This record gives sequence, C-alpha cells and structure tokens, in this order.
Amino acid sequence: MVVRGKFEDDLKELQNKLVELVTFADHALAQSIVALESHNIDLALEIMDDDTKADILYEEINEFAILLITKQQPVAIDLRRIIIAIKIATDIERIADFAVNIAKSTIRIGQEPHVKPIIHLKKMYEITAVMLKEGLEAYKEENTQLAKKVAEMDDEVDSLYGETIQELLKLSAEKPESLSQISQLLFICRFLERAADHITNVAEYVFYLVKGKHYDLNN
Repeated sequence: MVVRGKFEDDLKELQNKLVELVTFADHALAQSIVALESHNIDLALEIMDDDTKADILYEEINEFAILLITKQQPVAIDLRRIIIAIKIATDIERIADFAVNIAKSTIRIGQEPHVKPIIHLKKMYEITAVMLKEGLEAYKEENTQLAKKVAEMDDEVDSLYGETIQELLKLSAEKPESLSQISQLLFICRFLERAADHITNVAEYVFYLVKGKHYDLNN
C-alpha cells in the first residue's frame, strides 16, 4: 500500500510537470501573437530566448516517465498514463516551437505595416488557445466528452486557415511588393493550424487513455 501511494504521488508529479509545460507553451503562443500584432521585436526576441525552458521541461518529463517505467514496471492503465504523458509532452513542445517560429516571422516582418488586419490569424490563435486549455482539462479529468469538443474546434481553425490562405494568396498577386511579408503571414497561418492539430492529438490521447484504443479525431 505504501509503494502504491508513492507511485500515485509520482504519477501526480509527472502530470504536474506536464501542466507546467502546457502553461509555458500557452504563454509563449499568446506572447507571439502580441508581438506580431504590435510589431514588438524585443518581445519576439524574448520568446526565442525563453524556448530553452520548454526543451528542459520536455526532457525532464521524458526522463521522469522512463524512470517510472523502469522502477515501477506499471501495468495497464498506469502504463498508459505514463506513455500518454510522454506523447502529450512531445506535441506541446512542438507548440512552443511554433511560438518561436511566429516570433521569428515577426522579426522578419519588422516594423512594416501589415498588408491586411490580422483578424483571422488572431481568431485562429484564440480558438487554439481555448483548445489548449480545454485539452489540458480533458487530460487531467480523463474526460472524453471534453476531448471530443476540443477535436471539433479544430474544424473551425481549419476553416479559418483555408480562408486566410486564399486571402493572402490573392493579396500576393495584388501587392507583389509585399510578397516577403505575405510569405511570413502564410507561415504564421500554417504554424497556428499545425498547433491546433497537435492539440487534437492530445484529445485523441485522452480517448486512448480512457478507452484503451486509438481514435482518429482529425477527420
């Protein structure tokens, strides 16, 4: 019983480390959009400098999870919990990378006024941010209903992605002198769409955790 109690504590610590990584990625992504909207190069540079924190947290989660597997030799649901933590950490670390990529694009755009209001990009971010928060809750609560809701929100991001790409491609023909900036906005659009896909993966992991089988929620 004492051994089991220690193992439960270790699982909770693993979850807490994952929550810390999600919180970091959430903040980095939010700041990257602030930097983009305000042409804040200093903030963009800060986001790039802070990225090592995500890498460190990611490594800590992996090492701790492997240690748990080798020391405790967990079975069934406990093993799934550990494996899912590793998988989620991988997806969340990629989201932190996308925040850095958006910061880099912001630096490349510089102080040049945006060729169009970034309303759709901000909306894509806002939906993605909600997905991230609710995806984390679905994981913590092992709630498949919430996980399903998160996956459904990805359709909204995909729709905005399609519209925004079309608008930017049309602008590239109308304003060839702004092609460099438009290319960066196209990249940012793609980064946000991919971030939402990674959160959908988190929703799928919740289903695997609860049901013990894989479900494709991206279609």
